[in-house]
Amino acid sequence: MALRIGVDLGGTKIEIAAFDETASAVLRERIPAPKGDYRATLRAIADLIHGVEARLGRRGSVGIGIPGTLSPATGLVKNANSVWLIGRPLDADLAALLSRPVRLANDANCFALSEATDGAAAGYDPVFGAILGTGVGGGVVTGGRVLTGANAVAGEWGHNPLPAMSPDEWPGPACYCGRQGCIETFLSGPGLAADHARIAGQALAAEEIARRAANGDPAAAATLDRYADRLARALGAVINLLDPQAIVLGGGLSNLSWLYEAVSARWAPYVFSDRVDTRLLPPRHGDSSGVRGAAWLWSPEEAEHVEDAEAERNARG
Repeated sequence: MALRIGVDLGGTKIEIAAFDETASAVLRERIPAPKGDYRATLRAIADLIHGVEARLGRRGSVGIGIPGTLSPATGLVKNANSVWLIGRPLDADLAALLSRPVRLANDANCFALSEATDGAAAGYDPVFGAILGTGVGGGVVTGGRVLTGANAVAGEWGHNPLPAMSPDEWPGPACYCGRQGCIETFLSGPGLAADHARIAGQALAAEEIARRAANGDPAAAATLDRYADRLARALGAVINLLDPQAIVLGGGLSNLSWLYEAVSARWAPYVFSDRVDTRLLPPRHGDSSGVRGAAWLWSPEEAEHVEDAEAERNARG
C-alpha cells in the first residue's frame, strides 16, 4: 500500500501530488513558488509534504522534479533557470528537513518518465520526451528508468546547434548559455515569438501566432511552417543519435495538434535510414506529467520500504 509523493518545483509554482498503489492521485495542491529565496523554497516544499502526509495519515517516498540537475562532481544544483537553486545541496537539505532520503531529477526527465511509464509512450523503449515551452529540454527513458548520463545532461538537446541551418538562419540568435543558434533559441515559445518578430515585424506571443495562423493569417502561418521544419530537423538529429521508438512532446507548444503530422511528414530527409518508424506523440498527462514523473522516481517496492522504515522508527520511539 505504498504512497508515492511527487513535487514539481517550477520557477513560478510548486505542485505536489500523492499517488496510491493504483497510481491514482489521492491529493494534489499548488502554491506560488517563493521566487529568489532558497531557504523559503526549502520550507515551502517541506511544509507541503508534511501537510499532505498529515491529511492522509501516512508517510511516503518523495521525488522532486527541478528546473536543473545535480552535478555528479559536486552534488550541487547546476543548469537551473531558477538561479537561486544553483550551487545548493538541494537534495541533502530536503532530506535533512524531511528525515528521509529524497530523489531529485530534471523536470524534463520527470516528464519523460511519466509518459513512458503510463502515458502516451507506455510500451515503447527507448522514449525521448521533448519539452517545448519557455525553454527547450529533453529526457531519455530506457528500461523504465531515466538515463542521467556521466555529466547528468542526457537529453539536453536544447543547447545543441539547430541542425542544417540555412544561410538566413546562420549563425542563429544569441542564447543565454553563451552560444548562438541553440535549438532553444528557435523552438522555445519565446524563440517562436522572436522569429515572428524578426520576419513579420509583429511582436506577438506564441499563442497569438498560433491563433492567427488558424484564422488564415499568412505571416503567422509562415512562421509556424518554419517552426515545423526546424523541429523536424532537430528531432531528426535525436533519432539519428538515440533512435527512440517514441518521442513525446510536452510544454505549451505541444498543444499545436497539427504539429505531429507536419513534423512526422518532414523529418525523413534528416534521418539516416530508409524509413522512419519513430512515433511522434502528444502527452497523455499534459502538465501533470512533471509531478507524476517525480513520484515515479521511486518504484512501488521502494516506496513500501520507505513506509516500513518509518513504521519501524516509530515503533522504536
